[in-house]
Amino acid sequence: MSELKRVAKTLLGYAKRPDLYPELGRKIIKNIFNRKSAFKGKDKTYSWAFSKAIAQSDAIRQLFGMRMSSFKEMFPNELAQAVEAEQSCPIKMGGAGALELIYHACEFTQAKNTVETGVAYGWSSLAALVSLQKRNGTLYSSDMPYLGQDGDQYVGCIVPQNLKSNWKLFRHADRESLPKIFVQNDMFDVVHYDSDKSYEGRMWAYKELYKHLREGGVFLSDDIGDNSAYQDFCESLQIDSTVVEFEGKFVGVFIK
Repeated sequence: MSELKRVAKTLLGYAKRPDLYPELGRKIIKNIFNRKSAFKGKDKTYSWAFSKAIAQSDAIRQLFGMRMSSFKEMFPNELAQAVEAEQSCPIKMGGAGALELIYHACEFTQAKNTVETGVAYGWSSLAALVSLQKRNGTLYSSDMPYLGQDGDQYVGCIVPQNLKSNWKLFRHADRESLPKIFVQNDMFDVVHYDSDKSYEGRMWAYKELYKHLREGGVFLSDDIGDNSAYQDFCESLQIDSTVVEFEGKFVGVFIK
């Protein structure tokens, strides 16, 4: 699909969804006035993250006092089915992240309520849900519709049917989804951020998610090297975050 065709299809998608107009307005403002916000402070934070980065297994041991077990060893059938579902999906979305880190965060907190932003295929959702189901817990997910491609029906496609009763999916931008999620549940054991990559979007969501994270809960954010939002947020609250290097990217994680 050409870029022009994709843009036209995206605008048509917005036109059909008045409930998404607030996000359209924010995107227009961002593209006109804040085009560089996705990379604000990137060099500074890359150096900071690189200097602090440790392996996923070390983070799990240091933060949670657990020995990391691989997702493949723990859930071979679920993983095999998920890989097959992703390979069968006709559209391309974001790949799997640090599944073990998410799973062990839920196990460490004995999570009953977890919130995430960003779903795509549903890899992070799967990692949280296989832990949450043990306690009949609930995962609340925020994910913006894929308006530039016919992808809505495939969001979360790797999540098996037997886990969906523990999952609530909200299909709006974070600024609309999160307030609705917080009405349904006010306090969470684990929060996981992986959506709007802009500096402003991250800072807004970090502050909101932090307010609804219980003491002793775990905060995770993917792709923190994109800009300095995560570093600035942690420094503003004097949080000494752990940084995990995973497949050439950085994940931030701390216990509140």
